[in-house]
Amino acid sequence: MARKFFVGGNFKMNGTVASIKEIVKNLNDAQLDPNAEVVIAPPALYLPLVRESLRKDVEVAAQNVYNKPNGAFTGEISVSQLLDSGATWTILGHSERRTILGETDEVVAAKTKFATENGLGVIWCCGESLDEREQGITVDVVSKQLAALKAQVSDWTRIVIAYEPIWAIGTGKVATNQQAQEVHAAIRAWLRKEVSETVADETRILYGGSVNEKNCRDLAKETDIDGFLVGGASLKPAFVDIINSTQ
Repeated sequence: MARKFFVGGNFKMNGTVASIKEIVKNLNDAQLDPNAEVVIAPPALYLPLVRESLRKDVEVAAQNVYNKPNGAFTGEISVSQLLDSGATWTILGHSERRTILGETDEVVAAKTKFATENGLGVIWCCGESLDEREQGITVDVVSKQLAALKAQVSDWTRIVIAYEPIWAIGTGKVATNQQAQEVHAAIRAWLRKEVSETVADETRILYGGSVNEKNCRDLAKETDIDGFLVGGASLKPAFVDIINSTQ
């Protein structure tokens, strides 16, 4: 089965009403690959603004969600609140939340379970540090993250995996095509062995880590790279070129 190309744009903690309106206008005016699924993740404050003004064939994601339906959880946002604001996806497990905010593999898995069981798609992130890459334990690290996810999740149909080597995020360093493909292939092999043939064949695995309009076309040609999770470049007009990288 052909996996639909997927491009996510993670705005992170960037943007103002004016700049986000400009990004939305650029996407609305652009010719986007009709065969690509596109999702953008502005800061939560701007989700309703984006959803109301953005073309309907581009979906909207949050950058985080909590694993309880409601209650006394100051500062958190629930699945139902995201759905109410027009979001259909959320990013979970991004390395910045794992490393800066201390989210464990188990916390990320619990959030993913709750989100997928209550109607959100999840862009679930994994990846290794530079030290782990240099030790040659990349696949071990990613496999451990996947195992924590498998322990809590039974339905994989709402999950898109994003492999993001931490050493390549926002640094300008990009994994070579071969390095990225090797890890993507290892993730797919893990899914085949530990979950099922169907999940391995159907789950989309994205590459993230300093993706831009110059390197995206070559990366997109790799067998197991099914799209991108884009950071800084999603704030720029060149995001359109990344969306159209298989054309």
